[in-house]
Amino acid sequence: MYLPPHFAEPQLDTLHRIVRDNALGMLVTHTGAGLDANHLPFLLDADEGPAGVLRAHVARANPVWREVAEGAPVMVVFRGVQGYISPSWYPSKHQTHRHVPTWNYEAVHAHGTLHVRDDEKFVRGLLARLTRQHEAAEAQPWKMSDAPPDFLAEMLGHIVGIEVRLTRLEGKRKLSQNRERADRDGAINTLQSRGQDELAQAMRQASP
Repeated sequence: MYLPPHFAEPQLDTLHRIVRDNALGMLVTHTGAGLDANHLPFLLDADEGPAGVLRAHVARANPVWREVAEGAPVMVVFRGVQGYISPSWYPSKHQTHRHVPTWNYEAVHAHGTLHVRDDEKFVRGLLARLTRQHEAAEAQPWKMSDAPPDFLAEMLGHIVGIEVRLTRLEGKRKLSQNRERADRDGAINTLQSRGQDELAQAMRQASP
């Protein structure tokens, strides 16, 4: 990933937050047929290893868990807030006209090794945690025990657990840190007026 110093995000806590807040990661692998990508919801256990461990599950019919060798290097890409930035939002544009459009975004590249966990206990525990996390905001959260035991057992048999044991995280937060304050504020105010509050807030927090 191209990473100019003013856009680099070195703080591990911030990178973990982006991963947690944007759980759908793109698992990038290299097989005999070439590069492949799978989009999976991940759980992050931040306190394990040097950078954490990502856990997910794939369909048993998905060849990725068979085609990628145990311990092979992989990358998982997570994308945070993002959006288009018009030069018309910069006050200085109307003075000099020396600006062009751009795109602001957050991204994390999680590098690690892939490990298959094809056992029911692991998968059942993973699904319970995923369910608790993503059902938490519901008025009546769905629980695994809501499903008939025989149906749940059948569904569990159709999936395989995986772990990505992280070796390093690479993060980029391109949020107009290289712009003058007035131009940055102009973009933030326009985003807020259009309801893009998350990107506006991220830009405000990233301001030097």
